Amino acid sequence: MIQETKKRLWTKDFVLLTSANLLMAIAFYFMTPVMPLFMADRFQSDTAEIGMIMFTFAVAAIIMRPFSGFLLDFLNRYVVYLIAFVFFMLLFLGYALAATVTLMLVLRFLHGLTWGTMNTAAYTMAVDLTPAKRRGEGLGFFGLSMNVAMAVAPMLALAIIHRSGYNILFYSAVLFCFVALLCAFLVRVPQLSRTASVKFSFSGLFEKSALPIALIALLTQVSYGGILSFIALYGREIGVESSGLFFLLLSVGLAIARILSGRLFDKIGPAKVSFFGLILLVFGLVLVGYAPTSIGFHCAAFVLGIGFGVLAPAFQAMANNHVVPERRGAANSTYLMFFDSGIGIGMLLFGQLIDRIGYAGTFYVSAVITLVALIVFFSYTLPNYLKTKESF
Repeated sequence: MIQETKKRLWTKDFVLLTSANLLMAIAFYFMTPVMPLFMADRFQSDTAEIGMIMFTFAVAAIIMRPFSGFLLDFLNRYVVYLIAFVFFMLLFLGYALAATVTLMLVLRFLHGLTWGTMNTAAYTMAVDLTPAKRRGEGLGFFGLSMNVAMAVAPMLALAIIHRSGYNILFYSAVLFCFVALLCAFLVRVPQLSRTASVKFSFSGLFEKSALPIALIALLTQVSYGGILSFIALYGREIGVESSGLFFLLLSVGLAIARILSGRLFDKIGPAKVSFFGLILLVFGLVLVGYAPTSIGFHCAAFVLGIGFGVLAPAFQAMANNHVVPERRGAANSTYLMFFDSGIGIGMLLFGQLIDRIGYAGTFYVSAVITLVALIVFFSYTLPNYLKTKESF
């Protein structure tokens, strides 16, 4: 068993791990706006080829999630994290050297595998370092590092490539990862002493208690995946040439909500927090489709940011609260695999629906999917969570 950390949240180790995650996330989000441009400029790739490159990374991460959970529960979590981190950093150099699209596909797949392992490990160690009664708050602040990176990294990446080119950007990503690794090397994670030997089995790759909330995460992330992929094109259609302000407002909403919602979750529980977040998502999705103006577009960004930010730490805390420390790796990998799958489904679903029913209709469909998530949450997921809480 892991000895739970003391009631103090902001320990040296938690601060260092969060700092490492922030710097790593900046390198990660460098690729979000740049990879399509890089493929088009260096390899003259069309949209189908670019889509394949982007999708390869996501597929690799999803495939790796359950296996990484097993590794984290079977081996030393900290060592697994550091090894994956080193390979994640070095693979950025491969982009500068890649000469063919095939090699890029291989690099993106390998990068997805390392991301799936490292990201799962980081969240699992964050859970290990947070007191049980402040887990929602701790995960809220830890996840905030990703949101801050998402807000600043794309603009910084575009500035670097316009000034110095793609290769300098890839080297910059390595530099950010290297500094992050220096922070990570100073972290001391509680050691896991297993009461029984861990044996590999495919059923053991998944944590059953995390599945109900993981399903809700999948349903809510469908709209997030679609927004990430198509909001810029929708903005252009309604006369908003740059989606930069949309993503900035989305990130601000995410940041504010993460800071507040984790603490609220710890104090009042999941019911009210989750209801508020899910209703905001529905409202934001309807707003962005119903009000095709610059004001409606940007107001929806802030509302959606708050909605997603409220739900993220609450759902992940629920996935971790009722598992023994020896199964936290499996719990986080199960949750994050469904989370990633929802984003991937959203990317594909929006692409199919927009051509058939338009942007507004697609946003309304995603609002209905979120309503389904709300119904399932209160009819099944929450009662199951509360029942498990009584016996845990």
